[in-house]
Amino acid sequence: MNFRLRRLAAMIALACAVSGQAMAQQSAATDSSTTRNLINLLVQNGVLTEAQAEALLQQAAREAAQAAEPVLQEGDVRVPYIPENVREDITEDVREQVVSQAIAENWAQPNTFPEWVSRIRLDADVRVRSESRFFDDYNDQYLIDFHRFNEEGPQDISQQALATGAWPPFYNTREDRINLLRLRARFGFSADISEHWRAGLRVATGSDDNPVSTNQTLGGGLEKKDLWLDRGFISWLPTQRLAFTAGRFANPFITTDMLYASDLNFDGIAATYAAAADGGMSLFGTLGAFPLEFTSDDSPSRSEFKTKNQDKWLFGAQLGSLWKMDNDNQLRAAAGYYHFDNISGERSAPCQPWFSDREAGYGCNTDWSRPAFMQKGNTLFVLRDITLDPLNPAATPMEQYVGLASEFQLVDVNLSWQAALFNDMTLRVAGHYVHNLAYDEDDMLKRSGSAQQGTTDGRVINNLDQQGNIRSGGDAWMLDLTLGTAVDIRDAGQWNLQLGYRHIEPDALPDAYNDSTFHRGGTNAKGYYLGGAYGFHKRVYGQMRWMSSEEVYGAPLRVDILQLEVNARF
Repeated sequence: MNFRLRRLAAMIALACAVSGQAMAQQSAATDSSTTRNLINLLVQNGVLTEAQAEALLQQAAREAAQAAEPVLQEGDVRVPYIPENVREDITEDVREQVVSQAIAENWAQPNTFPEWVSRIRLDADVRVRSESRFFDDYNDQYLIDFHRFNEEGPQDISQQALATGAWPPFYNTREDRINLLRLRARFGFSADISEHWRAGLRVATGSDDNPVSTNQTLGGGLEKKDLWLDRGFISWLPTQRLAFTAGRFANPFITTDMLYASDLNFDGIAATYAAAADGGMSLFGTLGAFPLEFTSDDSPSRSEFKTKNQDKWLFGAQLGSLWKMDNDNQLRAAAGYYHFDNISGERSAPCQPWFSDREAGYGCNTDWSRPAFMQKGNTLFVLRDITLDPLNPAATPMEQYVGLASEFQLVDVNLSWQAALFNDMTLRVAGHYVHNLAYDEDDMLKRSGSAQQGTTDGRVINNLDQQGNIRSGGDAWMLDLTLGTAVDIRDAGQWNLQLGYRHIEPDALPDAYNDSTFHRGGTNAKGYYLGGAYGFHKRVYGQMRWMSSEEVYGAPLRVDILQLEVNARF
């Protein structure tokens, strides 16, 4: 091959290489006009035959296709080529959709959150308290804890049992308790499910499952503390001013802790309504039905004769008004009626609990009427009419439960006046009065199976004088004054002072549901309290409270209580 032919062959090789690279980089057609023209020129000059030229073109096309084909590894994904103008259109469409969604769901702006977050409200607080209890040396040492009496019972109160040291449980009434550290922690939330539906949950601490306190005494060998389901409810709000709530929820009534403890929540159903203000005055009202105890399906468990339905209920109604007289004065008044259905005790038919072993589940037919929970103060009587053992009457065990002697139908009146004074000071004066319409000493004696005053035959077992007459009453009242820069402390530097007095006769109200601190809970108590609070920081404040109380009737019981605490809300 002469020099000219070698030069042409080199040109062909170079043309094929350039054509292959161009095809790989630009995905051009394999029959490029440049390559085809060069090969046709070689055919015309006799360097290549037509068959050789066609084979050369096909080989160049294959090599170009292989060079353009990417090498895929395991897991790779083939992405088709998208022109620049198409990519710009897609980017703009996505941007518009994201911005529209961000605006609709409230997360397009700084320091905001998605829409669903705005429908949830958190409710949490922590309180650490030091509590000291001081008892008078002349207090009655034999004050029976009747809640434990029933809970651990039935209790044998026969003379032979007492003679052998089988005493009932007693309260501590003389030994001081200093600086008990106590914790209350609560965490909950409520959520707006939709415009007309709401639901909520809350858990809280507590030393036990009693309904009136979420305080947890610290210590116990540094053991972990319990959490209880404190609330769980669903609400339907057909209008902005009307709500129906079912489940376990906060006290729906305007009241004080003289009647219902501040930690008390209600099981059941309630309807609340608040009318629009008219000339500075607005009305509000509440209706509710609350189960206190349902009859156990299998009670008594080891008897073919089951207890008839004996459910216990609280029915309540309240109507009130808030009158804003001017910018500096407002008056709130509320009147309520509370009917406690089927909670008083019933004397049983003659029965023989001694006939069968206690563990066999033998009971008398009114054992169901003992209260599920008590504090102290209400007049009580023994429920069982026990027949003596004919083989050994003197040694017959008198295993008893106790029940409430009175019925409870309460009229409740609350008044509160709040006024703005000089230097940003606020004064609030509040009064509360409760009267038990069902209080009747003759009915109490009949219910216990006693004929008349002075002949209770040991059936009524507390609130008696030396002649055996019932010493009780059906009225309770309190007066409370709060003075300071804020009634409820919310910010740093706010403060208030509080002074109050309360007087609760034994059967003015059920002793199970009111404040567990004053006189250590319950009724048959009178005395004063004073205290103050100061805001350390926003939502953090300290409080001191001193309470001094004694019995209204009966055996002496004087109790002084000092509380020092720090509260935090978040």
